[in-house]
This record gives sequence, C-alpha cells and structure tokens, in this order.
Amino acid sequence: MEVQETRVQTDRVLTIPNILSMARLLGVPLFLWLILLPEFGGPNADVWALLVLALSGVSDYLDGKLARRWNQISSLGRILDPAADRLYILSTIVGLTWRGILPLWLTAALLARDLMLLVMVGILRRRGYPPPQVNFLGKAATFNLMYAFPLLLLSDGNGWLASLAEVFGWAFAGSGASLYWWAGILYVVQVRRLVKADAVAD
Repeated sequence: MEVQETRVQTDRVLTIPNILSMARLLGVPLFLWLILLPEFGGPNADVWALLVLALSGVSDYLDGKLARRWNQISSLGRILDPAADRLYILSTIVGLTWRGILPLWLTAALLARDLMLLVMVGILRRRGYPPPQVNFLGKAATFNLMYAFPLLLLSDGNGWLASLAEVFGWAFAGSGASLYWWAGILYVVQVRRLVKADAVAD
C-alpha cells in the first residue's frame, strides 16, 4: 500500500509487512498456474485462483497498514509492494487472455501502459532519480483492476451469477484501464518536468 513520505524509513528486511509482501510475490506463480490449469487438460481451479487473489488483496491492505502503525516502512517494502501489484496484474492479464476471457485490445492497452512506465523509470535511473512514487490515482486504478479480473474470471461460466459478474467485471475493467492510463500519463508529466529542470540546471 502507499505510504506517507513523512514517516521514518528503515533498511530492515525481515519485517512483518515485508514478509507479507514476499508471500504475495510467491503467490503469483501459483495464481497463474491455477488459472491456466484447464488449458492444459487439468480440472477447473478458478475458485482456488480467486481465493489466492483474495488473500493477496488482504495482504496488500495489511502490509501498508502494519508498516505505518508499527513504523516498519522500509526501502525493500517500497519496492516489493508495487512489484507484487504489477506481477499480479500481469499474471492475471496473461491468464485471462490465454483463456479468451480478456480481449487482445485491452491486454495490449494495459501492457503498453506498463511498457511506457518502464521507459520512464529507465530515464529516471539514468539521471539518478528513484522510480516515481505510487500515487492515489495509481492505487485506485490497481484496485479497480483487482476487482475487475476476479469478476471476469467468475463470468467464465453459466447462470445468473456469471452474467452479473460479467456486467460488474467490465465496469471495473473500463474504469480501471482508464485510471491506469491516466496515472501513467501523470508519471510521464512528472518525468518530463524533472528532465526539463535538470536541463535548466545544466
């Protein structure tokens, strides 16, 4: 979760929030395997995949809350938390696209945004700046997508529940993708301002 800049940051590695973030990262390959299991002749394990995703959401909430409450905000945690978010989104995109639940155009739009951000991070690193901090808009986009993907996975079935999940899933997916790109554009603006400021200073 996003943390406040005014709080003390530590270099400790083995903190409860960091352990939660590491556990979330370990859940990524498990989650992807559960989603793709039917594609390789295995049983449908969508319920288990949804459970892993739900647990990742709970740990995402807890790691930030505990880090602030127990003053365990760390340099490692600031890397692990957004990395886990990105990997869960990436693995879900891959799994849902592979199964034909997510259309290619939406997959391309989400991946293009991440590629754009990767380029911005590279520009910042070459100039000695850290990666941009996660802002509220970026977190809102992530939460929308994290709601959308389980619902879309649940919509891959029959009955009224699947139909209802499809409606709400696409509503969250649309708003999440829009916010995802909006947050990405704001990052580009931030990088551009830093580059211009460096140019003036030189």
